[in-house]
Amino acid sequence: MATIREYSRVDIGPQNALFNNFKTLVESAFYGNNVTHVADLRTAYSNALQAPGVVVTDMPVEHAAELGLPDDAKVIVSNDGRVVGRTAAARRIIGQPGIDAKKYADVLREAVFTGTRRPFYSGDVIVGLDPEFMVRAHLMLNQNYAANFYSYLLNFQIATRKIMGMYAQSTEYQENDIYVYADPDWSSPDFPNGLALFDPTHNVAAILGLRYFGELKKATLTLAWATAHRNGFTACHGGMKRYDLGASKFTMAAFGLSGSGKSTITLAKHSGKYHVDVLHDDAFVIKRDTGTTTALEPAYFDKTADYAPSDPVLRYVLTCQNVGVTLDDHGEKIVVTQEVRNNNGRAIKSRFMTPNRVDHIDEPLDAVFWIMKDDTLPPVVRVDDATLATVFGATLATKRSTAENLVGKVDMNKLVIEPFANPFRCYPLGEDYAAFKELFAGGRTTCYILNTGYFNGKKVTPKDTSGSIEKIVEHAAEFAPFPLLPELQYMPIAGFDVPTGDAEYAARLHARLQDRLDFLNAKQTADDGYNAVPQEAADAVQELLARLG
Repeated sequence: MATIREYSRVDIGPQNALFNNFKTLVESAFYGNNVTHVADLRTAYSNALQAPGVVVTDMPVEHAAELGLPDDAKVIVSNDGRVVGRTAAARRIIGQPGIDAKKYADVLREAVFTGTRRPFYSGDVIVGLDPEFMVRAHLMLNQNYAANFYSYLLNFQIATRKIMGMYAQSTEYQENDIYVYADPDWSSPDFPNGLALFDPTHNVAAILGLRYFGELKKATLTLAWATAHRNGFTACHGGMKRYDLGASKFTMAAFGLSGSGKSTITLAKHSGKYHVDVLHDDAFVIKRDTGTTTALEPAYFDKTADYAPSDPVLRYVLTCQNVGVTLDDHGEKIVVTQEVRNNNGRAIKSRFMTPNRVDHIDEPLDAVFWIMKDDTLPPVVRVDDATLATVFGATLATKRSTAENLVGKVDMNKLVIEPFANPFRCYPLGEDYAAFKELFAGGRTTCYILNTGYFNGKKVTPKDTSGSIEKIVEHAAEFAPFPLLPELQYMPIAGFDVPTGDAEYAARLHARLQDRLDFLNAKQTADDGYNAVPQEAADAVQELLARLG
């Protein structure tokens, strides 16, 4: 999606949609004499090698030349301190209830001024990999964090001559480029957990006092998703793939928080039973009028928890964050994964990890899978009613992820609700509710719920989940009415029988539905109703509760 950048093409005024003080503050900083622009990956790699604390391993980067890197490029490791995840408590979004725009403009102005005393790098990327959706993004980052700067250019599509040629032919909208200003060395006693400040209307963000690379990635996606949302797309924090069955194709999207199994489901190879094209495992957008989908990033930013030293996936790692390093039998430096150093070790992996990658899918979605860890739900549930399908997405229940830096005392085992698995929304929840309901109401897209946690004390394995999805894809799945809630259908699977006549189970199911109803009711009044959803959502859950008695 091409964006409008030229000052001369807009009328600057108090009601102007493209310029305001936040946008001007952030963009102006990019042109300071303390900023060095980096235009290619070779330079970014060279800078990263010299960054404080970076470990240059002896692990070669595969496909280095094709990525625009030196032939002898190696995987680099950069590690943070106490915080190794995203800090949701640091997020402030201009335009939302209770956010004092003048106060945060003052904070930002002082932060940017302080930053002029430090050297920064700047660089450009494209978010969105098809002319149907492309937006240009600019990052300005303290030079001490050159490893994160390099990872950013790898994670998104660096603005090469070829890509900019494609970008020039993409659809133009009245939107700003994205500008992200980041200074992890900033600190303030008023913001002990850092500050992630967003002005989504003007496509700018400031990430202050936060070192974790994921803050840069998700800040950029936050603004890109908001841009897409304003221009006829549904923003999706999920994975998307297409099965080629020969005579037909089947497209599916899986939505879940980090650690829910989203990437495992999206990247599953299904033992070579059929050809599968992968769009992405984390971020894409759906064009609402056509149903076509576009990936936002070429690379993957995934957990390293399940990667043993011999795992072939490690061949495609480009950089690592918050993992250990050791010497192998040959005295060469290799990474220590599997959460040994800390939780939420991460790696940027190249698109070459999945040779069947595609950047755009023309076929509309056949199925949406809400991934939950709710022990009152069988492994697979089908929801045929469009309102209920949307309600379960709006009340997606799961467990906290180790990708989060949780402030205060938090029970990691307690179920939480994260609507549509997207904690990065910066516009009213009701707008996502309407977009997803429209998807289901069309009749083509079927809704399923996947429980990837436990059901009645028994773990649902990846094999259980993958096998169930294959049956759905092959149109061989059988469903039966859910005994206690016939509005839902479930897939009978050996070892996962749904209890009938079990008062304790019925009480737990009632409690989970009540949690959903309480969540929806709270949204109606919190923050002056900013995240309210239509009353039909609460009414649908209330009907299910009434049936349970």
